[in-house]
Amino acid sequence: MSEPESPSNGKKLTLTAKILIGMALGILLGIVLNLMGNEGAIRTWGSDGVLHVVGTLFLRSLQLMVVPLVFVSLVCGTAAMEDVRKLGRVGGKIMGLYLVTTTVAITLAIGIALMVKPGSGLTFEMEEEFQAPNAPPITDVLMQIIPRNPIDALAEGNMLQIIVFAMLFGLVLTMSGEAGKTILKLFEALNEVVMRLVLLIIQLAPYGVFALLARTFADEGFSAILPLGKYFLTVAFILVLHAVLTYSVFLKFIGNINPLQFFKKVRTAQIFAFTTSSSNATIPVTLETVEEELGVDNSISSFTVPLGATINMDGTAIMQGVATIFIAQTMTTDLSITQMLTVILMATLASIGTAGVPSAGLIMLTAILTQVGLPVVAIPILLGIDRLLDMLRTSVNITGDAAMTCIVGKSEGKMDETIFTRRRR
Repeated sequence: MSEPESPSNGKKLTLTAKILIGMALGILLGIVLNLMGNEGAIRTWGSDGVLHVVGTLFLRSLQLMVVPLVFVSLVCGTAAMEDVRKLGRVGGKIMGLYLVTTTVAITLAIGIALMVKPGSGLTFEMEEEFQAPNAPPITDVLMQIIPRNPIDALAEGNMLQIIVFAMLFGLVLTMSGEAGKTILKLFEALNEVVMRLVLLIIQLAPYGVFALLARTFADEGFSAILPLGKYFLTVAFILVLHAVLTYSVFLKFIGNINPLQFFKKVRTAQIFAFTTSSSNATIPVTLETVEEELGVDNSISSFTVPLGATINMDGTAIMQGVATIFIAQTMTTDLSITQMLTVILMATLASIGTAGVPSAGLIMLTAILTQVGLPVVAIPILLGIDRLLDMLRTSVNITGDAAMTCIVGKSEGKMDETIFTRRRR
């Protein structure tokens, strides 16, 4: 994500600086529109007009790249491993790390929520029962991992099925002799072309970020936060704490990686995730950051990043933990140790069990509340501010994807220290 120096006026603003300016201006404009009422012509031509069109076009341009980038990059990365045992080793490492960090996230959330008591003293009237989507049986989830038609999987953007098909295709390329090498060269060329297109789209980020945030704050403002301020601040604090503390500990003591340097390099991907609220839409940026700024080889990142965007939900686990404690406290209900352990277990397994299912976090929150005897009618209380918290959750999720990818890349000798330690471009 580099920008050339201008011979006439020295260095230009970096892309990250431009995005930050776009964020600040977008939030400012959104708050102004919200204070003006965000109704009538303002809504028609502003938040639902120009801002909506620009933001949606930018988001769709990112989503446009997700399937071809993940498929082509993962085929190349899997073929580069050249050994099923190596693929199994890398898969075991990354799955283990994702599960452990999610367990830490939900445990941290419950522990701090019990101390802070965000729902203490609050009562809400709940008139309508909340209709949550039904969680699919675990057998269906497992059976759907293998696509019946890979073209359908690519067309529908089913990430788990795409990952499985790309891995199988990449492995077969390594077993097919000269024919496999010929096709692999084609995929490597395609990978270069796709990455060029990604870099081109990323240059539009400041404008997309501006429009997306302006519309979000025009619709939400800060008024939605006030009644649930303690809950909002508790979740936000734990999200930031987990991202900074937990990932720093893992990077330093498991990966022997400098956390400060890591966080300097991952800022652009975090901003994208914050703005789009979608780990999948941020995959192109996360991959580019992990490879070009953090120095992880594509043979590792092309597998771990798409997988993490699909199943690694530390931020969602934190929300589920705090929300469960919050709702229990508003109902003046004390959860037992067994119930709290149930929440930890369900939230951790949910990161895999509901992968690729729409509204996965909402489905699992409903399941958790039902399991511990709390009413699901309380969920609408939290929906008003969930959009803003979802932005933070997504940033935490992709930070975890990048951090764990660095750890696995370092352990496999597939991380270029020269790239990692150089100054950001």
